[in-house]
Amino acid sequence: MTEQEPTVVDFWFDPVCPWAWIASRWMHEVEKVRPVTTNWHVMSLSVLNEGRDDVSERYREFIRTGWGPVRICIAAEQEYGPQVLDRLYTALGTKFHLEKAPRERATYEAALAEAGLPADLADAADSAEYDEAVRASHKEGIERVGYDVGTPVISVNGLSVFGPVVSPIPRGEAAARLWDGVLLLAGTDGFFELKRSRTRDPIFD
Repeated sequence: MTEQEPTVVDFWFDPVCPWAWIASRWMHEVEKVRPVTTNWHVMSLSVLNEGRDDVSERYREFIRTGWGPVRICIAAEQEYGPQVLDRLYTALGTKFHLEKAPRERATYEAALAEAGLPADLADAADSAEYDEAVRASHKEGIERVGYDVGTPVISVNGLSVFGPVVSPIPRGEAAARLWDGVLLLAGTDGFFELKRSRTRDPIFD
């Protein structure tokens, strides 16, 4: 019996988005129970929402401070290859979403150390040098689904969708069932959308 070829999933994330974080942890669960491998890519809520004047001051600050983490991710990807994004995202996301650490240099350096990457990559947070690459990576993801959605974006078997937006993190067989549903939708010609209003905050357990 030959081993099944893994299904390749492309996943676009912004490390500051709690919903993308939950979906990314779900993908890690899926990889344990299904023949799936995930390629990680950067997208940016700061890019998506720049120039908008219909957002609160609090969200405006969220957008402003969102540039640093995506710049660091792109700098790491350019220097060390896309394979570093998974562990860097895991380190950054743990700091932001579980430890509630602020978006500042000390947090970035700690996350880089946990990911086995040099601390000087934190310099990218305050540099516009990587913004063109951030925008290009973001564009590749968002143009697959349209500009009226956000992060995460996943692409599998020719279908790209925003989501899943789910809380808490599906694990084990629950993760597998959700994944099987995504594949079912991906195989449905003309599928576009399922949606309902959120009634639960992000749960990271």
